[in-house]
Amino acid sequence: MTDRDRLTTLLASEPYWTAQAMQAQGSRFYRALGTALEAADATNRRRLYETWPDEFWDFYTRGLELVEAGEAP
Repeated sequence: MTDRDRLTTLLASEPYWTAQAMQAQGSRFYRALGTALEAADATNRRRLYETWPDEFWDFYTRGLELVEAGEAP
């Protein structure tokens, strides 16, 4: 999957589970990014995703795993 494909997927997805994965599984820095992601509007979400594409993709997949594991409300 290309970076452009990942960005498109991230922008089309609900950021909630990515942010939750960051806050639950990340270092203090990634927990702060998860909080920022939750609070960000669409423009700032794009900036976050473009600045740290690999990191956000990693936590996006972790968020999908949380949903699959039944940790979704």
